[in-house]
Parts: sequence; C-alpha cells; structure tokens
Amino acid sequence: MEAKERRLGWGLVTPALVWTGAFFVLPFAAMVVLSLAHMEGRAVVYGVDAGNYVRAFTDWTMVKALLNSLEITVIVTVVSVVLAYPLAAIIAFRVPVRWQRLALLMAVLPFWTSYVVRSYSWLLVLGQNGVVNRALLGLGVIAEPLEIASTRMATVIGFVHFFVMLLTLTIYANLIQLSPNYMRAAQDLGASKWQTFRHVVLPLTLPGVVTGAFLTFVLCIGDYITPQILGGNTELTLPQLIMLQMGRSGNFPLASALSVVLMGVVTLAYFLSAKWLRLDRV
Repeated sequence: MEAKERRLGWGLVTPALVWTGAFFVLPFAAMVVLSLAHMEGRAVVYGVDAGNYVRAFTDWTMVKALLNSLEITVIVTVVSVVLAYPLAAIIAFRVPVRWQRLALLMAVLPFWTSYVVRSYSWLLVLGQNGVVNRALLGLGVIAEPLEIASTRMATVIGFVHFFVMLLTLTIYANLIQLSPNYMRAAQDLGASKWQTFRHVVLPLTLPGVVTGAFLTFVLCIGDYITPQILGGNTELTLPQLIMLQMGRSGNFPLASALSVVLMGVVTLAYFLSAKWLRLDRV
C-alpha cells in the first residue's frame, strides 16, 4: 500500500518537476554558464571567468543601477503596504458582506488593463499638460507645470497604482479569516482599538502582508517596462541595464551576470521573508 501511494505521489509531482526543470532550472543553468564567459570582439568565448561579476560590483554605473532598483523597490513596497492595509481593512470590516465582492472587483480593475497601456496612461496624466498639472495650475497652487513625468516619482506612482491592488487582495484574504472573537476578547480585557490592532490583528494578518510585500518586491525589482516608460531613462535600473547590454552592446555574458545578480537579490529577499515569518520551521 505504501509503495502504491509513493508511486501515486511521484506520478502527481513529476509533471511539476519536469516543467520546473525544463523552464527554470535548465535556462538558469545556461545563464550561469554564459555569465562565466567573456567577449572577444563580437564572439562569445566560454570558460570560467568571474570578470563579469567583478565588473558588476565595481563598475559604478552598474552598482548605481542596482541601488536605484533597490531604492525604488523598497519605496514602492512600503508605500503600497501603507495604502493597501487600510483599504483591505475597510473592505473586510466596513463594507457590507453583500457588497464586498463588488468592492474587490473594483479593486482589481487595473489588472484588466494592459500593463503598457496603463504606464502610458500615467505618462499622460503626469505630463506637463496632464491632468495633475492642469488641476494644480487651475487651482493656483503652482505658477508653472511641475516636472513629474520622466522622474523616479512617476515610476513609483505607476508601480504603486498596480501593487496596491495586489497587496489589498492578499491582506484582505487574511483579514476575512480573522475571527471577531479575538478582537472582542482583547477589548474585554481592556485593550484600546490601537492596542487590539497592534497586538492582535496585525500579528495574525502579518503573513498576508509579508506575502504581498514579497510579491511586490519580486515583480517591482524585475520590471523593465514601467521605469522605461515613466522614468524616461533619467536613471537606469538593473533590468534596463541588462536590456542595454543585450540590445546595444551585444554583451550577453555581462547581461547574464547581471541577471544572476538580480536573481540573487530576489533569493535573498525570499530567505529573509521566510526567516522572519519562521517559515523555515514549518
């Protein structure tokens, strides 16, 4: 019986293992091998050469691109969490149950729009003749249009618009599973609303917050389109630098090394999240 169950288990998991091996492990291994090669003219010479990694951490242009990506990603993640938690709490606790599905539907509407179209829409809104500048000029708040488009602020706004909705869903999923008895018990013991939130609600919903924050981190730090459209090439992010190495320089080994570095940052973020949530003990 045990042998039959073992075969059944392997039969169920084998398709996933084959898929992961074919579309993640093998491509990643090929990228690592290519990252250890070097260029001689226009030709790729394979070998074991760590020069691309040395350049990735010593060339200021590349270090700055990595720092830009990290700074933007951290800002976007923090702002998105701060905005998404109250929104998820309002939907879970303040909106009547019969209207919650409609509220969630309204929250996920941005997902129905093309990513590129959404970014260009923000470019029109934030441009010198966009809605924001026209409104501020009409109200007399500013005397001349602000330079919002093609800046880091525009990139952050575009990212936050998308990721707030993602975080709202993950946090909401935890909030609706929270029994009201926990909050009633805390209040019966004399806890204020803030103490109840800090010591009861937040710790119990923290898995949803960190899960959404990790997804935001991964998707944001690896994004190329939003910084390219809204950032206006005023400052390079790591994905943009990788595309430049591939498209303009044709330096695929260096682009592969930078991609491995990016993958390493994401892996480090995963282990930090897992350790913080004690997932490694599960």
